[in-house]
Amino acid sequence: MPDLDTVRSWQGATMVDPDGDKIGTIESIYVDDQTGEPEWALVNTGLFGTKSSFVPLAQATPTGDQVQVPYQKQLVKDAPRIDPDQHLSESEEQHLWRHYGLEYGTTSGYEDRDGDGVYDDVQDSAVGRDTSGPTTDDAMTRSEEELRVGTQARERGRARLRKYVTTEEQQVTVPVQREEVRVEREPITDANLDAATSGPEISEAEHEVTLREEEPVVEKRAVPKERVRLDTETVTDERQVSEEVRKEQIEVEGDRDRFRGDQQP
Repeated sequence: MPDLDTVRSWQGATMVDPDGDKIGTIESIYVDDQTGEPEWALVNTGLFGTKSSFVPLAQATPTGDQVQVPYQKQLVKDAPRIDPDQHLSESEEQHLWRHYGLEYGTTSGYEDRDGDGVYDDVQDSAVGRDTSGPTTDDAMTRSEEELRVGTQARERGRARLRKYVTTEEQQVTVPVQREEVRVEREPITDANLDAATSGPEISEAEHEVTLREEEPVVEKRAVPKERVRLDTETVTDERQVSEEVRKEQIEVEGDRDRFRGDQQP
């Protein structure tokens, strides 16, 4: 069995069974009033810590940040329901020992102090069970929950740019030129007499003229027109959130007439 300081450090640790299955969280440690040795662990085994069970610590061993005991998870959950006040009585320990199959005297909870063969009752006390309970001081801490509201960024949607091609028809008027044949006749004059009489007097002949014309020629080229991009801007608005918060209330039980004047709650 580790020393008390080591066992105290187990408070808040996870207790597991031999198979490594989680039993619960260690809430407090109970020690023998006479010897000061750790005897029992009070473990939260219910949902949200609503149920607690006592587990013997005689064979508990630390495994990393967990504490392992040789008892199956279901056996611990089926342990007798005992009010987890600051002490365990003799009858309560007897029920627990029987449940876990322990013999009297296997832990220091019962000792044969006078050698008469009878194991005497030694109550076990809780150590540090509550931050403001009977094992620490004479006050009780009242707490309440407060809302702390913040924000976190999440994705609300996406916008994207997509470029695609469309086709449209354009009409452009282009001036074109062409050559046409025009017959010109000129009389015989002294200026052209020599050219006119240079050939045979009577003969057959052909004369050809090449005609030209322009036709439209289409050429296409890509021309940059504009740049388009996506940007974001932050818009601030307000939203209301609501959540339930719990408050601890403290009331006094007993004869209130014992309180004097302004000491009365």
